Amino acid sequence: MTQQKPLIVIAIGGNALLQRGQAMTCANQRDNIAKTTSALAALSQQYRLVIVHGNGPQVGLIALQNLAYTEVASYPLDVLGAESQGMIGLLLAQGLKRSMPQAQIATILTQIEVSKDDPAFANPDKFIGPIYEHQQALALARANDWTIKADGDHWRRVVPSPKPLGIIELESVRELLDAGEIVICCGGGGSPVIRDGDEINGVEAVVDKDLAAALLAKQLHAEHLLILTDADNVVLNWGQSDATPLHQVSVAEISQYQFAAGSMGPKVDAVCRFAAETGGIGHIGALAKAEQIMAGTAGTHVSRETVAPAVAS
Repeated sequence: MTQQKPLIVIAIGGNALLQRGQAMTCANQRDNIAKTTSALAALSQQYRLVIVHGNGPQVGLIALQNLAYTEVASYPLDVLGAESQGMIGLLLAQGLKRSMPQAQIATILTQIEVSKDDPAFANPDKFIGPIYEHQQALALARANDWTIKADGDHWRRVVPSPKPLGIIELESVRELLDAGEIVICCGGGGSPVIRDGDEINGVEAVVDKDLAAALLAKQLHAEHLLILTDADNVVLNWGQSDATPLHQVSVAEISQYQFAAGSMGPKVDAVCRFAAETGGIGHIGALAKAEQIMAGTAGTHVSRETVAPAVAS
């Protein structure tokens, strides 16, 4: 029997779809995705791929479009999240097919179980939608009953981001992988749901896609979790004169440090959880350097104890 290629779960950040401040047009997303999928196609030569993507700008845009039609009540965030999964999944699948004409690619609309008692519901902190100047953000918050917070020099809407507990469609993902498909799932962290006995009900929230990817990688027994973003490395004292990039570190070492809650913090948390709980290796780095990251020559690599460069077996 031919040995299967190792499995890698890849979480693609918002920069793979839209650059900060870029107009949220379909054409811009197609252009950005073309660059993303060429990097993923190269990795598919050595790995079986499961792809998770962000949806912060997109779900915020859909929410704004939803508010513009006042004849009916606005749709809830879990439903809007599902819309974004379909939209981005389609564009990613089309881009991958252009780079890999022979590949079989499936996008799964994914639901993620969360707890109704998660403290995130009392402290929204997940950014969605476009950036605003402060006064504009305040006016929109008053008009639409939003919570807003500072995002760098600008302001954005924030919503609850509960921790992912389970993946409803996990067995479907496994079956597609076993059939040799590239799977796109847990888009935007998946649509959050709460179990009530035998019922599953959606909830107004957005799950962090990196934490969802870590849970997915653990449950699929993946060897690697790769989080692609717009930074070359995890950096200590980012933006300061003594900034220090991290390369190969253990979970214990990187856990000593604090990282920004709205950006690098969840990514570090995700790779630490994956490495500590599975013994696999978590990687963080720039989308343009995906191949170098997995060759061990770029990016930050986190393992349970000691780290060796990540090379496909």
